[in-house]
Amino acid sequence: MTGIQHVTVSPLSHDAPLPLVEQITGFLRTRIDERHLRAGTRMPSIRRFAEDNGVSRFTVVEAYDRLVAQGYLESRRGSGFYVRERPQPVRRAERREPPATRIDGFWLLQHLYAGNDGRDVLLAGSGCLPEGWLEEEMLQAGLRALARREPSALTGYGTPRGYAPLRDLLQVHLAELEINAQSDNIVLTAGASGALDLVARYFLQPGDTVLVDDPGYYVLFGRLALMGIRPIGVPRTADGLDLERLDALATEHAPKLFMTNSVLHNPTGTSLSAANAHRILRLAEAHDFHIVEDDILADLHPGRAHRIAALDQLHRVIYVGSFSKTLGAGLRVGFLAAHPDLARDLTAQKMLATLTTPELGERLVYQVLSDGYYRKHVDHLRGRVGRALEQAIRNLERAGLKLFHEPTGGMFLWAHAGEQRDGETLAAAAEQQGIILAPGSLFSPSQMRSPWMRFHVAYAGSPRLAKFFEALK
Repeated sequence: MTGIQHVTVSPLSHDAPLPLVEQITGFLRTRIDERHLRAGTRMPSIRRFAEDNGVSRFTVVEAYDRLVAQGYLESRRGSGFYVRERPQPVRRAERREPPATRIDGFWLLQHLYAGNDGRDVLLAGSGCLPEGWLEEEMLQAGLRALARREPSALTGYGTPRGYAPLRDLLQVHLAELEINAQSDNIVLTAGASGALDLVARYFLQPGDTVLVDDPGYYVLFGRLALMGIRPIGVPRTADGLDLERLDALATEHAPKLFMTNSVLHNPTGTSLSAANAHRILRLAEAHDFHIVEDDILADLHPGRAHRIAALDQLHRVIYVGSFSKTLGAGLRVGFLAAHPDLARDLTAQKMLATLTTPELGERLVYQVLSDGYYRKHVDHLRGRVGRALEQAIRNLERAGLKLFHEPTGGMFLWAHAGEQRDGETLAAAAEQQGIILAPGSLFSPSQMRSPWMRFHVAYAGSPRLAKFFEALK
């Protein structure tokens, strides 16, 4: 163990915009990383460090505490602070060649959510709106108001069904969609994914089959597979679903659930027609299965949409929504609406799995919705998405891609660059140019290779994307 008497931070400026605590911690991190201060070295006492550098003891205490939290120092009771052993970087000779790229759902999730390592990456296959399109100031104002009015929200556990005032507000929201629900019909969840997971675990057991959209939500397929549940795809059409195939699959497999994305479908952008929605409900009644209606993009639809829950009024339909797409993915505030008896059982299931959902996010969503800002934000966002959609369609068509359908709104386009071209091969090639595509094989339960790809309208209008595809001609 090495002793030390003095550590002088240089340069240290009392007039710099960077606070003294951050100047000190930055300096010491660098000295430790470069091994000028080696593991086991005893740091000066708080009093001695403060005197040597002309700062207050409170500043030194905060700096040392931060370095302990970051793993650079350790505190030994009665002895002081010591430099902690740091993991050594892997030597070049020990590095292994990266394995060949495997284009699957995990590959896409890594690229969309794990950052871009400083590269200029075009997330053409993204599932979220760009951060700059969302109103951070609206959320910041909501947080400030919440901290003033409801300080207990920062520490409270929450209640079983979720924050009651938000559920009351959602009752009004659902009524605007012609879905009659009481507050007790509604259960708040950790995003729409949390709601889908909750329902699947309630209805299904390992070895069961469940009907899903094909193409459909690839993350859902992965979650079902982890539960030992087999998803079977129902082909998607321009006005909804292939009803003959739905009937045949329901007859063959007698499923307990059909999980579908009804409006501005991910990934095709299609929405159910009134006739299609009505027929799906009739088939559910005939074959006695429940429908999980995922309507996560409800607020981005520019007009009136047809929903199965509005026809059924929550007798055998479980309606799922979320604010992650329109307010911020980090909020993770979603909800489900179901028959009162089922909502009660799902609440019990939720409590056993996760206890309550964090009330801070729920109160923040309520704050934003009740203050009236949200409607204006959504109106602005819907217009911006609509303009991006028009540009994206023109860009993709000029580049020679064929669209499955021209949506009326929403975030997604489903297109291919030729029947002979494979989406996975194109995704691997595009990745080398810093473009992340979402190949169609990921969106099918069968995982069969496909020429189709999902495009996000916010990025599909990029000339860079068009140039990539034009080079293939």
